[in-house]
Parts: sequence; structure tokens; C-alpha cells
Amino acid sequence: MENYYPKHVAIILDGNRRWAKERGLPSLKGHQKGFENIRDLAPYIINKGTEVLSVFAFSTENFKRSDEEVNYLMDLFVKWFHKESEKMHKEDIKIIFSGRREPLREDVLEAMDYITEKTKDNKKGIFNVCLNYGGRQEIADGAKRLCEDVKNGKVDIDDINDDLMYKYMYQELPPIDLLIRTSGEKRLSNFMLYELSYAELYFPDVYFPDFSKEEYEKAIAEFNKRERRFGGNKK
Repeated sequence: MENYYPKHVAIILDGNRRWAKERGLPSLKGHQKGFENIRDLAPYIINKGTEVLSVFAFSTENFKRSDEEVNYLMDLFVKWFHKESEKMHKEDIKIIFSGRREPLREDVLEAMDYITEKTKDNKKGIFNVCLNYGGRQEIADGAKRLCEDVKNGKVDIDDINDDLMYKYMYQELPPIDLLIRTSGEKRLSNFMLYELSYAELYFPDVYFPDFSKEEYEKAIAEFNKRERRFGGNKK
């Protein structure tokens, strides 16, 4: 039977530094390899029929890392968003971002805005890059915006429900169907907590730089074995 590809897939891109360490390379080279991998993997996933791919690229907590590592990652973001914009545009993929803009560097924000504008009308699928992102922060920021709308009479408090809250997340996206966290770690790490409520979770041991198209297909095969009941009984 042919595999079903979920509507919304999310990936925590974990294990880049450990991948480099095991190969005797500087840890920063692992991040570069991870960038190269997602560059090829994202179009593959969307071309298979997935409508939304969300990736955890940089968390709010990652600013606690060394200045050298943070600046290296920011430089990679700037380079990647400019370099890959044409490829993603040709693939008809729309790039969006989830997260707080503060305190990202100005050149990072400009690169984000550039690729967002260039791909805004693309229709094949959405690549949601979670950058300076935290799940609890997203819910708190959404609650603030909702409170403002209630205060200003735009929303009746009796109309608030779990579906409405999706409109107040950083991006209005469908619930996540499948979460993949590479490297064998089994934690959510504050990633898209609201959207993950009924997601299937998959934790391969492979580090993200080695998470190939074949490894992704293993995740899809496992997803297709799962029975999703959303809290109901088996029929």
C-alpha cells in the first residue's frame, strides 16, 4: 500500500555538533552540514505532498551558547536565506518564519524579510523556519494579542476556543501530524507545544546531518503504521 504523507511535518534538527565531534571536526562544521542537508531535504518533503514543513532552526535559549557559535549560526542564516531564495522560489515553496524578531541581528532580519517577500506568492507548500523560537513564548505572545483584541472589542470572550488560538500563534498553520527529532534525544525542548497536541512522535538515532531522504521515508513508513485516534476509541 502506498504511503500517506502527512499534511504538517515538524523536525527538530538535532545532533549537528555531535556529528562533527565524532568525525574530529570543529563543532561549527556540523551546523554547516545540517544547513546543507535541510536545503535538499525540505523540497523533497514538500514535493512528496506535505503542505507544511516546520523546522526548529534556533531556539530562544540558543542565545545562551557562546558568541562564536551564535554569530556563526547567524552568518549561516544570512548566507542561506539569500543564496537559497532563488531555489526555493523555483520550487514554488513559500518561506515563512516563526519566532521573535528581537534580539536578532539587523542583517538576519533583512535576509528573512528578503526571502519571505520573494516567495510570498508560492503555492506548492510552506517551509516554516522557527528561528529565535520558543513554544511557551509563542503561547504567551499569542495570549497577549488575543487579550488586546478582546479589550478592543474585536473578539468576544465567549468565542475563544482551541481553534481560535491557532490564529494567535506566530503563524496560522494546521496542527502538526508528525514530529521527528533526530539524534535519539526524546524531548520536545519547548518546540511548537500548542501545535503538537496530537502529533505522532518519531525519534531516530541518526544525527541530523545524516538524516537522508531514505531516513525520512523510514519515518513516513512508521507514521503509516500508527493508528491516530485523537482521544477516541478504536473503531
